[in-house]
Amino acid sequence: MKRSLTYLLTGLAGGLLALGIHQGFMAPSAPVARTADPVPPVEYVSIPTAGGAVMEVPDFVEAAERTVNAVVHVTTEAMVQQRDPFAEFFWGYRAAPSVPLRGAGSGVVISDDGYIVTNNHVIEGADRIQVHLNDKRQFDAKVIGRDPSTDLALIKVDASGLPTIPYANSDDVRVGEWVLAVGNPMNLTSTVTAGIVSAKARNINLLQYDQTRDVFPIESFIQTDAAVNPGNSGGALVNASGQLVGINSAIASTTGAYSGYSFAIPANIVRKVTSDLMEFGNVQRAYIGVTIGDVDQDLAKQLDMDRIRGVYVKDITAEGAAQAAGIKAGDVILKVGSIDVNNVPQLQEQVGKFRPGDKVAVTVLREGRENVMDLVLRGREGNTAVAAREERTSSSLLGAQVVKASPEELRALKIQNGVKVKSLNGGKLRSSGIREGFIITKVDQQPIREPEDLVNALESKRGGVLIEGVYPNGMKAYYGLGL
Repeated sequence: MKRSLTYLLTGLAGGLLALGIHQGFMAPSAPVARTADPVPPVEYVSIPTAGGAVMEVPDFVEAAERTVNAVVHVTTEAMVQQRDPFAEFFWGYRAAPSVPLRGAGSGVVISDDGYIVTNNHVIEGADRIQVHLNDKRQFDAKVIGRDPSTDLALIKVDASGLPTIPYANSDDVRVGEWVLAVGNPMNLTSTVTAGIVSAKARNINLLQYDQTRDVFPIESFIQTDAAVNPGNSGGALVNASGQLVGINSAIASTTGAYSGYSFAIPANIVRKVTSDLMEFGNVQRAYIGVTIGDVDQDLAKQLDMDRIRGVYVKDITAEGAAQAAGIKAGDVILKVGSIDVNNVPQLQEQVGKFRPGDKVAVTVLREGRENVMDLVLRGREGNTAVAAREERTSSSLLGAQVVKASPEELRALKIQNGVKVKSLNGGKLRSSGIREGFIITKVDQQPIREPEDLVNALESKRGGVLIEGVYPNGMKAYYGLGL
């Protein structure tokens, strides 16, 4: 015990002696001041211009004020007939009460006298369309024309002095450019969101090819990250100057709500389609007359190209515009006019701006040399003249547009007479279950040869009628129509 205590006292004395020597012989040190952690370098996220000045993020206030009153809320109501399996099995048609189906979207006023562009899917099949302005006025709208190939429709209200949005040249839109989406998502009227152009010429396979309905899809969407939700369809995509660069149409989502990707139809396509619908009642679509595909790395190497570019010509349509101009299978189309085309959607978008009979310069790569060829574009039937306005007959009773079946259609289906349902905008025919492309041959055993025959037959009836006809695939069908 004594020995342990001795060791403890000896250690303590040694420590005190060392401390005294340090204090006596070492120079005193300066006091140490604790400082905060160093501040990391930070900068504003404005974009510097070439001259070194700072370019601020665009102020969207003026653009929003210029556009919000020209984007309208579009509501629809369609009477949909419920299925009656018993009647379908025994009679081949539906005979059940109709129920209302309501929908909503947006539209953009493009002329002060009431013309409004929206998506085809917003108003397709509607029996009634209403337009609600930002100033809370409401109007009933009528359908001027629809184009399922681009998912666009033109409607009109009886009004004047309406605010409008001017068109921009969508070819000039650049990836990274700021844009606004203006619409009515989830019935939240006059909603404005901002984002940038994420990509151009996107093909998302939204529209489906259907020759019986004359649907030949043209997809070359502008992709943005501006928030878009159900109800934005048909609304405006505008630039920082308040000019229309596109019509919002779709979102990429696994939930049905916005997930960061939205798609708009370019303004140049919108301008062409709406102009045709106003002037002709249908779209005057031009074709080059080629079967095409994208150029990939292997194909570029095979063709000895210096880089991957252009659109490959797989085949030529007989008596088409390309054949007449001297384009051959194996050529690569590089430009339409002065615009580069590096994929199929870009080529479709550029050609979609023209009408049959228009002359356009096309730059073609063949065996390593570029050649500029002048094409006179043609219609789907090979015509170079703009098609005359179709004689269509429509009525509120039909809720459809019908045309006389062509001699070719009659011969192919081995029938003597009939009128073709060109489009359905709601009403009795659509609610009965009839689909677009159906050729009506008889109403209550009475032959139908002209569109006027159908209107007269239906308007003179009371109660119910039986409609007979055939679809383009040869399937016969019968529909009961309550009047």
